Amino acid sequence: MRILIKNGHVIDLATKLNGVYDVMIEDGRVVEIARDLDITNGELIDAEGKYVLPGLVDAHCHLRDPGFEYKEDIESGTRSAAKGGFTSIACMPNTNPVIDNEAMVKYIINKAKTDGVVNVFPIGSISKGQKGEELSEIGELKFAGAVAISDDGRPVASSSLMKKALQYASMFDMTVISHCEDPDLSDAGVMNEGTQSTLLGLKGIPSAAEEVMVARDLILAEYTKTPIHIAHVSTELSVDLIRHAKKRGVKVTAETCPHYFSLTEKACDGFNTLAKVNPPLRTSRDVEAVIEGLKDGTIDIIATDHAPHHMDEKEVEFDLAANGMVGFETALPLVITYLVKPGHLTLENVVEKMCVNPSRILGLNKGTIEIGKPADLIIVDTDEVNTVDVQKFASKSKNSPFDGYKLSGAVYCTIVGGKVVVREKVLLY
Repeated sequence: MRILIKNGHVIDLATKLNGVYDVMIEDGRVVEIARDLDITNGELIDAEGKYVLPGLVDAHCHLRDPGFEYKEDIESGTRSAAKGGFTSIACMPNTNPVIDNEAMVKYIINKAKTDGVVNVFPIGSISKGQKGEELSEIGELKFAGAVAISDDGRPVASSSLMKKALQYASMFDMTVISHCEDPDLSDAGVMNEGTQSTLLGLKGIPSAAEEVMVARDLILAEYTKTPIHIAHVSTELSVDLIRHAKKRGVKVTAETCPHYFSLTEKACDGFNTLAKVNPPLRTSRDVEAVIEGLKDGTIDIIATDHAPHHMDEKEVEFDLAANGMVGFETALPLVITYLVKPGHLTLENVVEKMCVNPSRILGLNKGTIEIGKPADLIIVDTDEVNTVDVQKFASKSKNSPFDGYKLSGAVYCTIVGGKVVVREKVLLY
């Protein structure tokens, strides 16, 4: 199968392309990037007026398979990812059973091959059963195909266990992704602690609950001289701590998510459970700090933390509602609307934070449009404005606070391994 993408504005950091080119795809790989290419036998895709970017790489999502398939499964999750422009995703281990052994890693990989429409990379758990008591067999996870380890959803409360995780993971060149939360400080809170929580009469989670653990993990990474990746950064002090650690030479990378630079705790008004996430939405000052961290390189990655939940788990009292929101299909429009259009980031910066850096940190060899490599790429119109309609999401779950938002940016085409999965904004599989 040959595909020619004509007249698109190609942005690729690896090849340093930033201009209008044609891209030829054959047998699933990029074979030529030049101007004035022609095709006789194959498919022609006109990308005039649009951008051709590497397929997005999500370093942090939840597919809920196995165990919670009523929320999401690998088929529905990868279809949702493709619709959002993601061609490679790394799924967290908080499934049932937990992804803490070779069999579970291979289950994810094999099911993704048969049911998935994008590349899926499993993340194994740091501790057995995510109980925070005993390390998983990290080497076994690595050789089975896991690309990182994390107890995301649950913090590793034991400093000793986290220290050992960093040391063992470095022996196998595995990324440790830390969910930074001190459970004693968060203490069953349900939203950010402050004026808003007081007005709503809800128990708050202090920003210190995140920051104390960020500081601990930075200290452990420096002490062990091993890398660590800080997940879903949400507070001003967390950004400052990571910035300072990088200046000290600590091997730290960090991510944030679109809701942490586009929403504040005020989204919880009216006891809106769709805005209930962990870590919680913070203040406008925190939002500004996260944006500044993205601008100056303190925060390396924009991840989705795609967290699907059935509406029965959201349409309950705020205290009882599940944490999280779906994120695949709104991520890029939120980035374009809240970061690119206001001038905080360029599209080159977006490619760096949503393609190159997540691929590099997880060791995926993705995130570029290079000759000879698998053709994972997307075609995007950054100027088109659409109203978010959660009922049109490909995800099984519709738990998004962005329903009804007008956002710039539309993914017209998603190509995975040379296979057109989305054409003219419509899923083909």
